[in-house]
Amino acid sequence: MSPALADLLDLLDLEQIEQNIFRGSSRSAVVPRVFGGQVAAQALVAAGRTVPGDRTAHSLHSYFLRMGDPGAPIVYTVDRIRDGRSFTTRRVVAVQHGQPIFHLSASFQTYEEGLEHQAEMPAAPDPETLPRAEEMLPRYADRFVDASVVDRILEARAAVDLRYAGEPPFASVGSPREPRSQVWFRTAGKLADDPLLHVCLATYVSDMTLLDSVLLAHGRGGWTVGDVVGASLDHAMWFHRPFRADEWLLYDQESPSASGGRGLGQARIYTRDGRLAISVIQEGVVRVPR
Repeated sequence: MSPALADLLDLLDLEQIEQNIFRGSSRSAVVPRVFGGQVAAQALVAAGRTVPGDRTAHSLHSYFLRMGDPGAPIVYTVDRIRDGRSFTTRRVVAVQHGQPIFHLSASFQTYEEGLEHQAEMPAAPDPETLPRAEEMLPRYADRFVDASVVDRILEARAAVDLRYAGEPPFASVGSPREPRSQVWFRTAGKLADDPLLHVCLATYVSDMTLLDSVLLAHGRGGWTVGDVVGASLDHAMWFHRPFRADEWLLYDQESPSASGGRGLGQARIYTRDGRLAISVIQEGVVRVPR
């Protein structure tokens, strides 16, 4: 396990300070605010720790309400909405400085047999043939707003081996193309077998690149090149089948719409052997500076 992954696992290991109340530390991401994927993953950890062990997360719906302060702890309050025979529902509010910054609703289910079908996995290059972030990003250093961006991105993503299947937005500035992007990802080391841990780490990674396809459609590079201002607004995930976050997952992303200063990204995450593991939808602020 890499030191960065060990640090991330520590970040997700919340302190329980009262029944249904947890506290997590926070840290700066690529930009000087708390990374949205961190808050979503920590909130899911808090919810999961109040759920019977035979139930796994099958969906989450969330809203990012305020910018998180990386210099302050985050308190997560869990509301035990319902414990049914098959499903458990939890609501989590993340608070900093006395104000809510994030809201999550999550549902958990006991395993049961049912109807089976899925969308076919799209074609994608083998992840082992693609360059690692530390090999790829320095090629585009001259396109970023300043030289420190490469180091900040590498530091923020050091716990995850994330590989672009095509050119990222910051490599395609001024050249609009199909609003679709693919990345392969896995954690930088093996994980324990706890299903909740794998779901939370996939949630963490899911906020990293989902709106890339919005930028590609317009030939924009994002905040890294200074031609777009963006932030996540909401985030939803459905966990269809078991998976491991320490094994390669294909994140196939596209954008069906952008309007009103917002862009929508939707995606499917597949295991390397073609099983549809997760569906994701996110809307974010996508503004052109004036």
